[in-house]
Amino acid sequence: MSLLQQANCIVIKVGSSLVTNNGEGLDRQAIAAWAEQIAALNKMGRQIVLVSSGAVAEGMQRLGLRKRPTAVNELQAAAAVGQMGLVQMYESCFSQHGLHTAQVLLTHDDLSDRKRYLNARSTLRTLLSLGVIPIINENDTVVTDEIRFGDNDTLGSLVANLIEADVLVILTDQSGLYSADPRKDKQAVLIQQALAGDAELEKMAGGAGSAVGTGGMLTKILAAKRAARSGAGTIIASGREPEVLLKLAQGQAIGTHLRAGQGKLQAKQQWMADHLRVAGKVTLDAGAVKVLRDQGKSLLPVGVVKVEGNFERGDVVACLDEQGQEVARGLVNYSAAETARILRTPSNEIAQILGYVDESELIHRDNLILM
Repeated sequence: MSLLQQANCIVIKVGSSLVTNNGEGLDRQAIAAWAEQIAALNKMGRQIVLVSSGAVAEGMQRLGLRKRPTAVNELQAAAAVGQMGLVQMYESCFSQHGLHTAQVLLTHDDLSDRKRYLNARSTLRTLLSLGVIPIINENDTVVTDEIRFGDNDTLGSLVANLIEADVLVILTDQSGLYSADPRKDKQAVLIQQALAGDAELEKMAGGAGSAVGTGGMLTKILAAKRAARSGAGTIIASGREPEVLLKLAQGQAIGTHLRAGQGKLQAKQQWMADHLRVAGKVTLDAGAVKVLRDQGKSLLPVGVVKVEGNFERGDVVACLDEQGQEVARGLVNYSAAETARILRTPSNEIAQILGYVDESELIHRDNLILM
C-alpha cells in the first residue's frame, strides 16, 4: 500500500530535470501534466504544497548561460530571471483547472527565527484552507551560502515539518533507492520499503547524478530522515512514471517508501531539531548522557566536560557524548564563555563563579530534544 493513499496533507517536490528540457528552459508539457495530477488530488480533498526546482535552469536558458553559475551574484541573477517564468508557467497551467497558486520563497533564516517560522506556518496553512496550491522555492535571489538550504530535497522536508504534512513525495529521474548504484551494478535491487533514518540507507545512497540539479540520492535519504521527525513518511519515486501521483494515491507501491518510525514531535521540538542552526557544541560525560536519554532530565553544568564554539545565551547547541556522537540539542542558558567557566560545577556554585545565576540548568528539559 502506498503511503500516499491515506494522506491528507502532502508536500510534493519535483526536481529540475522533471520541469525543464534537460536544462534548456521550462517544459510546459511536463508542468501541465504535474498541474493536472495535483488538481486531481485536490479534487479528492487532499491539501498539496508543491516544492519546485527549475528557476535557475530557466534563468540560465533566458540569459544564454551554458553552465550553471558558480558566482553568487550570477546565480542570484539567473534565479531572479527564471523565477518569473517558473511562476507564470505554474499559474497558467493550474488556472486551466480552476486553481489559484501562490509563490512562497523561503530562506533558512525564515525558518530559524521563531516568529518568522510561525508566520510562514500560518501563511501556508491559510493558503491550504483556501484551496490554493503554494509553489515553494528557495529564495535564491537573496540567499547566501551561510543561509541557504542547499537543495530542494532539504527544503521539502523542512516544509513537511513546518505544516506537519502526512507525506513528503520526492519525484526524481530515478525509480527510487537501490541497494547499489544501478548504473554501475547490475545486481542492484530497488528498496521498496524501509524505515526512514536507517543508517544503512545512507550507505546505499550515491552522489548527485544530474548536471542541472544539485541534489543526489543521499540528500533525499537525509530529507526523509528529517521529515520523519514530524511523523511524515517519504516516497522517492520516478517522475517519469506516467501519472505517478495518481497511481500512488490509488495505493500502487511505486518507488521507495520510507516510513516514519515515530510520531509527531511537538512543534517547538521540530523547530529546534531542524530549523535552528547549531551555534556550538558541548561534550557530556557518560553520566550526563544517561540522565538525558534515560531520565528525560535537564542538562546541568556539572555534566559538561568540553565547550566548542562561540554561542550566546538562547542559541542552540549540540550535546555530544565523549565519542563525538550528537545525543541532543537545545537552547542554552549561558554563553560559551560562561559555560567554560562553570563546566564540571554543581549548580549551587554557579553564583560563586559567575557572580550571578540566570538558571540552575545549562539547558532546561523543556528546551531540549534528543537526537
